[in-house]
Amino acid sequence: MTVDLLLGLQWGDEGKGKIVDVLTSKYDIIARFQGGPNAGHTLEFDGIKHVLRTIPSGIFHKNAINIIGNGVVMDPVVFQSEIQGLEKFSINIKDKLLISRKAHLILPTHRLLDAASEAAKGKAKIGSTLKGIGPTYMDKTGRNGLRVGDIELSDFREKYRALADKHIEMIDFYKVDIQYDLAELETEFFAAIEELKQLTFIDSEDYLNQALKDGKSILAEGAQGSLLDIDFGTYPFVTSSTTTAAGACTGLGIAPNKVKEVFGIFKAYTTRVGSGPFPTELNDEIGTRMAKLGNEFGSVTGRARRCGWLDLVALKYAVQINGVTELYMMKGDVLSGFENLKVCTAYNYKGEKIDHLPFNIEEENVIPIYEELKGWNADLTGMQSYEQFPEELKAYISFIEKEVGVPIKIVSVGPDRKQTITIQ
Repeated sequence: MTVDLLLGLQWGDEGKGKIVDVLTSKYDIIARFQGGPNAGHTLEFDGIKHVLRTIPSGIFHKNAINIIGNGVVMDPVVFQSEIQGLEKFSINIKDKLLISRKAHLILPTHRLLDAASEAAKGKAKIGSTLKGIGPTYMDKTGRNGLRVGDIELSDFREKYRALADKHIEMIDFYKVDIQYDLAELETEFFAAIEELKQLTFIDSEDYLNQALKDGKSILAEGAQGSLLDIDFGTYPFVTSSTTTAAGACTGLGIAPNKVKEVFGIFKAYTTRVGSGPFPTELNDEIGTRMAKLGNEFGSVTGRARRCGWLDLVALKYAVQINGVTELYMMKGDVLSGFENLKVCTAYNYKGEKIDHLPFNIEEENVIPIYEELKGWNADLTGMQSYEQFPEELKAYISFIEKEVGVPIKIVSVGPDRKQTITIQ
């Protein structure tokens, strides 16, 4: 068997959680391959909203095994609260969730370091979620980090103390006023570690490759979006991990030739949380209307998302670097009622028309070039098939497919898993 990938193609918040939930019944294993509790995957069914941060979105399906891969960074305290939030659903976590021993741990001092670093930047802040993600990945690449497998070793507390003390020295270096009670944070951390020990740790690369040999189907679930990738995103306003298709291989231990389909998710418009360039951003009543209709607030941070027209230059770029084979368009219903819709098809970059993402897409360098399409007034939320779509929406879909060169196979017309239209 092979592995299929599910990726966000914008700046995150595309709706990956819902689509994973819809697709899960087709797969034996759902594996998360990067990111940490800075990502919030929102699922909604039967009128109830659920937000997952670290646990894969297949946890609500009784037959799926869920794996947290080696590319993920875990905060035991956040993870414990996530598990507690699932208890009311009578989900047997111990049987359904497996954790890679090679996944790195977020320490309390990682979060403090994150806060100190961001505070020290002043106006140059990059918009960190302050969850300790960046400092944890820094320790990973610096070969200083602690991993889930270290919990099983007798000298875990000694290793923890050495790393935490190093962090405190670094926090003092920033010379910013960060208030914290380390003893209280550590008590909470080690209590969560004891809870974590009750779950099953695995050598996930061996487990997954054996599963492939046994004919199991696997869906690799990404977090954030391709434009936040550490290498290919709008650096330095990016996350600290590989959010593109390559991250599934390094974050799970699967070979590139095992990957079959790459499902790319995007919104019918564009959003971004926090700082960073955003060529099609709308700082007007249209952008405000999009945010209100789309309920554009971060599921983890609660921060308002910036909104703008669909950027096909950026979307084509994301499709290219990921090798996307199918597109899934989310929040098509949000655009209902707009008389006209604009789509960015090129940039005016320093006086030259280009159709690719340049090295620097800061506002003063890039002016979006738009094509205008007719909008639609129909309420999409109750529609059951593509045939019911208004002609203007069909034209919008066709325009995107032609520009990007990849078919749109799913259109979401509401937050519930039932509000998902498959295009044959």
